[in-house]
Amino acid sequence: MRSAFRKISRVPGLTGGTKWYLSEDCLLAAKRMMYAVEYRRFYLSDLEHIVVWRSRLWLWRLIIPAALLAAVGGALWQRVNSTAGAIFGGMALAWLAFELALGPTAGSRIRTTGASVELPLVKRTRRARKVLAKIDAAIHATRGLFAQATAPATIREPGEPPVQKRSETSATASVTPAIQTNGS
Repeated sequence: MRSAFRKISRVPGLTGGTKWYLSEDCLLAAKRMMYAVEYRRFYLSDLEHIVVWRSRLWLWRLIIPAALLAAVGGALWQRVNSTAGAIFGGMALAWLAFELALGPTAGSRIRTTGASVELPLVKRTRRARKVLAKIDAAIHATRGLFAQATAPATIREPGEPPVQKRSETSATASVTPAIQTNGS
């Protein structure tokens, strides 16, 4: 038997991490904390928006280890030998290149009808567009079926803009995932 949930993202952490699963009607977060797992379910029909932004501290993650490795390399170059210093200097450059290739770390917020929750959806902002596209496609599929089942049939002229009633607006509103690239 095949599971209705499919994994869309995994964000590792020091004491566990968060795995995200998507089904036809909900988004499920399984947050592991040591030996316990906490589940959070977000129904796709209740999602208002998902915001992913670049973490303010991602430059420190880039600079501090590289500076420490370079300092150790410089000290070894002067006091021990140039080979040991070159190894640590190369490690500092490799760390810089690796972190720049992965891109900035990300923070995220999920807003539903009842609450706003900050859970890590992705580790890096590079992957955010791919994960948000999967979620957006599932939301449009869910809300499209829901809107077809509840919306009355209306006939309008081709040049006339569609008019929605107040009750239909909440059922067919589009969720627009946003990725902020500034330092906020």
